[in-house]
Amino acid sequence: MVWLSCSGRRTYQSAPAQLELPGAWHREPELPAHRHPTSGVRGAFFAPSSPPGASDDKEEPMSTTEIPDVTVLAAIDRAERHRGRPGVPVWLVFEHLGIPRRSRRVRAQLQALVQDGAIEQRRAHGVDMWALAPSGRRWLRGAGRVDLPESPQHREWRNARTLAAQEIERFRATMRDTVTEASALLSDTPGSDAWFELAERLQRAARRLGSATYCLHEWMEPDDDRADIDYHVSPADLALDPRERQQRQARRAGRRNTRLWSDADSGGTDAPI
Repeated sequence: MVWLSCSGRRTYQSAPAQLELPGAWHREPELPAHRHPTSGVRGAFFAPSSPPGASDDKEEPMSTTEIPDVTVLAAIDRAERHRGRPGVPVWLVFEHLGIPRRSRRVRAQLQALVQDGAIEQRRAHGVDMWALAPSGRRWLRGAGRVDLPESPQHREWRNARTLAAQEIERFRATMRDTVTEASALLSDTPGSDAWFELAERLQRAARRLGSATYCLHEWMEPDDDRADIDYHVSPADLALDPRERQQRQARRAGRRNTRLWSDADSGGTDAPI
């Protein structure tokens, strides 16, 4: 379950299937008695995530708000569910905690949690991965609600929706102007190159408008209990024959990618969408 507080922070709780408590957490022998979920705190701190394009090479500034161990466990749990399989790289843990990617404090905290048996450290393709151990899941269930920053997938949805609301009228105007230009060419006798160039601009304008329409009106707010993956499907696809269904789903590729919306008018790169 996930709640949105008045401050804008999302309140996190383990998935419903995990809420049946086998007993009070402090009765589990795997965890030291001093590690109560409401008071056991390592030396890690919340800090704002770096803005886009900023470097994360330096350690995050000091803050008066410390990160409890159970919050780190909740971040790993949510990251695993959003990734779709056990084990996540450390940078993804930082993303779900909303801190810079080079936090020495949290790295040390992860190692301590491994020693306590709450999480497991693995290595896959040369990359260290972190996964909840059974005792860590029991600890997390016993903690109840755990407050986490906004998840990366919810932030992506929110940013795309905001940008679409800002840009969709401009995209409509661009599409309208391009269609008007095409209509004017029909009254003239241009060479073939003019039509080829116009075809590219018509396709780009239509795809960009379609992408913004999807992000603003059709992309549902993600539920943090599961991964938000775009499989390019729609309930209306069931009424189509297999060939048309496949073609329609292929056309939906990239519809969430707002990085492809830039153009010469906005000072961005003219990458195709």
